[in-house]
Parts: sequence; C-alpha cells; structure tokens
Amino acid sequence: MNQTQLWQRYQQYLFCDETLDFGLDISRMNFPHGFFEQMEPRIQNAFAAMDDLEHGAIANPDEGRMVGHYWLRSPHLAPDGLGHEIERVLDDVKSFAAQVHDGDIAPERGGRFTHLLIIGIGGSALGPQFVANALSNPAGEHADKMQPFFFDNTDPDGMARTLARIGEDLQSTLTIVISKSGGTSETRNGMMEAQAAYHEAGLHFGRHAVAVTGEGSELDRVAENERWLARFPMWDWVGGRTSELSAVGLLPAALQGFDITATLRGAAQMDEATRRHETLRNPAAMLALMWHHATGGQGRKDMVILPYKDRLELFSRYLQQLVMESLGKEKNLKGDVVHQGIAVYGNKGSTDQHAYVQQLREGAPNFFVTFIEVLRDRGALGEAGSRTPLEVEEGVTIGDYLSGFLHGTRRALHEAGRESMTVTVREVNAETVGKLIALFERAVGLYGHLVGINAYHQPGVEAGKKAAKSILALQNRVLECLRAQPGSRLTAEEIARHIGAPDETESIYHILRHLAANDRLTRSAAASPAAATYSSK
Repeated sequence: MNQTQLWQRYQQYLFCDETLDFGLDISRMNFPHGFFEQMEPRIQNAFAAMDDLEHGAIANPDEGRMVGHYWLRSPHLAPDGLGHEIERVLDDVKSFAAQVHDGDIAPERGGRFTHLLIIGIGGSALGPQFVANALSNPAGEHADKMQPFFFDNTDPDGMARTLARIGEDLQSTLTIVISKSGGTSETRNGMMEAQAAYHEAGLHFGRHAVAVTGEGSELDRVAENERWLARFPMWDWVGGRTSELSAVGLLPAALQGFDITATLRGAAQMDEATRRHETLRNPAAMLALMWHHATGGQGRKDMVILPYKDRLELFSRYLQQLVMESLGKEKNLKGDVVHQGIAVYGNKGSTDQHAYVQQLREGAPNFFVTFIEVLRDRGALGEAGSRTPLEVEEGVTIGDYLSGFLHGTRRALHEAGRESMTVTVREVNAETVGKLIALFERAVGLYGHLVGINAYHQPGVEAGKKAAKSILALQNRVLECLRAQPGSRLTAEEIARHIGAPDETESIYHILRHLAANDRLTRSAAASPAAATYSSK
C-alpha cells in the first residue's frame, strides 16, 4: 500500500471529534475488508449489554451486585436514588479538601497539612499514582497544594524508604487509608506501619488519618472508634480497578489541588461518545474491535502502550490492572474454559526507542501498539507552559523531535508489518485524564461482551489471597513446632513430618529460609540448602 492509499485509509478510519478534542486512528491495524460488517451484530449485542449495565442490571451474578462506575460522573443516570448519594460524597470531598487547604482541618501540632500519604493496593494506588504523576507540578506558582507519597505494597523496606523521604514532615502529613472491605492485608499492614511511625514521632494517628472504605467494614469501625478526621464510602458497585473517579481517586486529587470537576466532566463527555451505537463513531467500540482483530479474540498478542509524554508514564501500569484483571479469565459466561486475556506492557516514548522498540520492529510479531500522542509540547499546567519553545536546530524544537520520533516509529512499525493505533489528545490536563480513563473502561467492558466473559469479577485475585493466607497459617504451625522443641535443630523435611504436612515440605523450606534471613530463627549451615537445620531463638 503506497502513501496515497495509506492517506485514504487514514481518512476512512479516523475517529475525530473536535468538540471532544480527541482522535483515534486505527488505519495501521491490518483488519481485512468487511471486518466491521462481520463484527457488527456482535458489537451491537455488546452495546445493548452495556446499556443494561448502566441501567442497573446485575453484572456480577456470583456476587449479586451492579457495576456502576459510569454513574460516578453522571449521577443522574444512577438507579435507586444513588445519584443523590454520589453527589453528596462529591460535595463532601470538595468540602474536606477546602477545609484542609484553608487550615480549618489541621495537624495535631498546628500549622497546615502539606504532605499526603496514600495507603492502598491495586486500583486504590495505581489510579491515584497515575493521576498524581499526570497532573502534578512540584514547584512554582502552580505547585500542588499537597505532596503525595504512597504505600502500595506490603514491602517493609519500601515503606521505610517512603517514610524516610517524608522525614520530619510526618507531623504535617495527612494519611488516607483505602480498602473497600477494610480487611485487605497489604493495606492493613501499611496502616500499621504508618501508625507505628506516627506513634514513634509522638503523634496520634487518628488526628492525621482519613478512611475510604465500605460502610460498616472493619476499617470503618476502626476509624469511627479512633475518631479519625473523616470517612468516605467505597460502594460495592464500584470495583477497585474502576474506582479512580470515586472518593478513592477524587479525594487525593482534590487534596493535591487538581480540578476534579474537570476530570469528571471529561469522563462524562467520553461516556457520551462511547454510548453511541454507530460503531465508527464510538472510539471505545473501535478500540475493542481492534483488540479483537489483533488477538483473534483469544489474547494471542500483547498490547503495548506507548504514550509520548512523560506525564503519562504510569498510564500503562494503570491499564495493566484495568485490562488484565478485567479480561484475564479462565471461563466464559457459559462456564467453558477459555483462558481469555490480553497482556499489557509499556512505558513511554521516546525512551522505549532505546529499549524494546528494536524487538517491536524486528523481533517476534506478538503484539500491537497503542501510541498516545499529545499535541501540545508544553501543557498549560504550570510555568513550563509559558516558556518559549527552545530550538535545538534551526526551526526544530525539542517537542518537534518527540513528535517526529512518534510518527517515525509508527511508520517503521507499519513498514515491518507491525500493527498500531494512535490515540491523540490536545494536552494533558484534568479533563483529558478523565477522558482516557473513561475510554479504556468502556473498551474493556465492550471487549468482555465480545468474547463472552465477565469483566467485572476477579476470582484469580481472590484465589491468590487465599493461597497467601494458607502459607501464613503454615508458618504459624512451623513456628509452633520449633517453639515446642527448644534447642532442637530440624530440617524442613523433619518439620513437615512433625506437623503432619509432608506434601508442604517445599513451602516449609521457603518459610524457614525467609524467617532465618530476618533473624527470627537460627539456621545451621549444611552441605545443601535442603539439609540445613533450624531452631527457634
């Protein structure tokens, strides 16, 4: 196909909405002639299913709950009077943030809150991290009102490093603990580490803490009993990976000083565009159908996300959970084993042109690329937006190079027969972030219907949690065995026999090795690791 034909194909399959300030180019995806006609009945069924979802249909039969993250930016669409509750919580978020900024809600020792520690896992951290990185301005006239930090893993070393960065500013740090159930182990562990840090600093944790959780949860009860500064709800009809536009993400964003009204407005505008039943006028439907084409509807290729903007560096991590947790399913809605899913990875351009673009160009063709193009070189987010563009060559700015690398890579991949799409936005701002979140949320939902899986539950995640709990229960049995025999030195196999769990010898070995490395057991060296003996301290 020559350049003239490519230009014609580009015009034919370009989605461009000037009022939305958004574009999607699928012309470099090699779908065959007649593809859209062939898929039209299936995408229309997906549209109908999404309409039912937004009208309150039970979308998660195994949990008996609705899925309504779309209502968060359009409360008037919510059933059963939920719209008033959504609006009330939004008002509460804005009011709380204003009181913190004005100093009406202040730290225990006075002054103002200047730092924010967000404790969560999965969507409760990935969403706020993505938005913070996309919209933050650490210095200058437009600097953020609060500086965010995160506990997003149950890694004690990671928590210690974060606390070290906060340092003496802990006394002016507001901590948000996010857990729907209130019993998520990683979040609970992070909360306990933070509590200990505040206590060591002579501070009362509750005077610096806010909870975002389900009503009546364990965390909700703790926050009430300890008189934390505030509590905000997590509704059962909002999944963690689609919770960024609930209090989970809006509260941290508002506290940092971001325009959450604009973010919600952008999401609502994209929702309007992606509700259309005209396939080629619906960018989410176009995305979902391209995913289906590229992967054969069976996850045969990976999705590479390449945003050409530093502010969107964390978008691929955010999309990893949204896409992979939603679509990675063993069974379809009929109960058949299908092993669905699409692997997602990426970082940013043009950094990755010096990393894995070599393989994308010449290696295994087991992927498709989604470029994200930002037209403005310097956004209107701070002092950087007002600078005169620096020319590094005559008539060529730094931003020209970034754009050139994007389109050059796009062309090089096409010439090598590698497929790509390009999402185009004008600039990265609060409204754009809302649009991107809503676009991919809807695309995930539509694709789930196209391939016949439930995109809104996550049995694999729950299985992993149960397995982790079984390992910790086994650890308790190991420790009880060693404590009951003070002075004894036992191998992993001997302990397994003592506790009646010979099939768990390998797990017991890993437990013993970890405990010994952290000076909680004494280990005696041996000819082989498996022959090492252990005793209680």
